[in-house]
Amino acid sequence: MKVRSLQRLEKVNSTLLTEFILTGIPYPLGLRTFLFVFFLLIYILTQLGNLLILVTVSVDPQLHAHPMCIFLGVLAIIDMGISTIIVPRLMMSFTLGIKPIPFGGCVAQLYFYHFLGSTQCFLYTLMAYDRYLAICRPLRYPVLMNGRLCTILVAGAWVAGSIHGSIQATLTFRLPYCGPNQVDYFFCDIPAVLRLADTTVNKQVTFVDIGVVVATCFSLILLSYVQITQAILRIRTNDGRRRAFSTCGAHVTVVTVYYVPCAFIYLRPETNSPLDGATALFPTAITPFLNPLIYTLRNQEVKLALKRMIGAPGTKSKV
Repeated sequence: MKVRSLQRLEKVNSTLLTEFILTGIPYPLGLRTFLFVFFLLIYILTQLGNLLILVTVSVDPQLHAHPMCIFLGVLAIIDMGISTIIVPRLMMSFTLGIKPIPFGGCVAQLYFYHFLGSTQCFLYTLMAYDRYLAICRPLRYPVLMNGRLCTILVAGAWVAGSIHGSIQATLTFRLPYCGPNQVDYFFCDIPAVLRLADTTVNKQVTFVDIGVVVATCFSLILLSYVQITQAILRIRTNDGRRRAFSTCGAHVTVVTVYYVPCAFIYLRPETNSPLDGATALFPTAITPFLNPLIYTLRNQEVKLALKRMIGAPGTKSKV
């Protein structure tokens, strides 16, 4: 009996997958070189843009007094991480030959993507809360959003993101993957990988977990902006309203670009459409690329800090 059990166990273990094949996104073969170069440029510009934001926030002492700018520095780190996890692997799909990803590499990619992605989700919520305090409680803002609280909130976002990523990775890869190893996606993400396991319970638990995180964060952001809008409408001057709205414009833009694709991917009935891969390019490649541009163009403090770094006239701080 022991011999038969061992033989059966060896047979099961021999069929367990050790690697996955990512099919990438559908594209015309004539565009292979163009797409490779395009995403290479996207990756390089994403890293340089976010690094510029991070360096600016780090070296300019005047920005240290602005919690929103500290949040921008953290957001730059997250965007650089997400881009590094996803885009190089995406570029490999535009080269010749089959390039499988090891089982452990697939686990790591899924974990770090959802770790950083959920941390980004929590960070957007903190940024909305910061704007709420700045506009609705301007006199108490320096007390309510001080450096210590800002550090605690950011640390909490990292911890919560790590826990969320661990839950998603554990639920996804606790299942035995013994059949086909072809993932119809350009990276190891939950919906695509779970199709290989053909299990309903894990899909429902994943749907609920991600749905709770996304719905909670988005509801808090929406509630903050309802209060902000009401406060701005009470401002008597048009110039005051314009300046108040301009402080929120960048955040509203990046939240929209981030949440709409995420809701489309994770919070709808399961399908296997080519549109899924195209939509997933937004939170994985496009949003990390756009964030530095949006905040550089729309955030006055960051623009002034960049001018001080390059020594533009009229931007030196008074001593």
